[in-house]
Amino acid sequence: MKRLVLALALFSGVFNINAQEETEAKKEGWTTEGNISILFNQSAFNEEWTGGGTSNFAGNLLFDYNFNYLKDDFTWNNKVLLDYGLTKQRTDDFSRKTSDRLELNSIAGKQVQESNWFYSLFLNFRTQVTKGYKFGEDPESGQTIRTEYTNFLSPAYLQFGPGMMWKKSDRLYLNIAPATGRMVFGDKDFTSRPDYVDGDYFGLDADKAMRFEFGASVSGYAKIDIIENVTMENMLNLYSNYLENPKNVDLDYTMNMNMKINDYLSTNLIFQAIYDDNAVQGFQIREVFGIGFNYGF
Repeated sequence: MKRLVLALALFSGVFNINAQEETEAKKEGWTTEGNISILFNQSAFNEEWTGGGTSNFAGNLLFDYNFNYLKDDFTWNNKVLLDYGLTKQRTDDFSRKTSDRLELNSIAGKQVQESNWFYSLFLNFRTQVTKGYKFGEDPESGQTIRTEYTNFLSPAYLQFGPGMMWKKSDRLYLNIAPATGRMVFGDKDFTSRPDYVDGDYFGLDADKAMRFEFGASVSGYAKIDIIENVTMENMLNLYSNYLENPKNVDLDYTMNMNMKINDYLSTNLIFQAIYDDNAVQGFQIREVFGIGFNYGF
């Protein structure tokens, strides 16, 4: 419950800032907007360097595409998000992922009279693109070993359901869906091992490749202009499973701050916090900061 209150308090602050802005001009029909960013980080040390450190490099690809539709009192917002990053240290045998996220968000709404409220229907799908590993050390050779733990569509999450949406513009909306279906998918190879215990792999039972849940979902989106050439995009998703431990609210918050240098160069700060006790007992925190090449279309 404390996680829920903190997340809503943080996001409500963003909503209050945006609520003071004038509603943007509405354009009927399809509108599209996309952006591709490639971020780089690199450090290098020669053999004589005495201060400590290991040469390394890291890269991160961001792809963000929005396609929205508006006709009279009907609105439909869609976002495709790809976030993939790798890092490699000179002394490591393997490169390691710093991020891997493929996500589709879609929400349709029918306006309630002349208000900011809409009857809504939403869909959210997210997974990863490439294999994920747990890393360890061979006790005999001392070499790094890795064990495959995740893969494309394993895990994958699909959420959908009706609800009510408060929407000021395409840059600011909040959706409440008290009757949300959620499906968790995984590769059966991970759940059919002899020593597998029910629930160990993202909540899936032994020899199962899918888990169904029913609960409540709250999702929000806010994109604000902080100062000239500095924008901050916020995405929040909360979910509570009625069928099991409803007090354990899953949380997924992502902030992407873009500081534009010119049409092709920008500095990006990405922060993500996830809580899902079916995946790990604790918060998952990710932060990426770097300068990159930027292309908008």
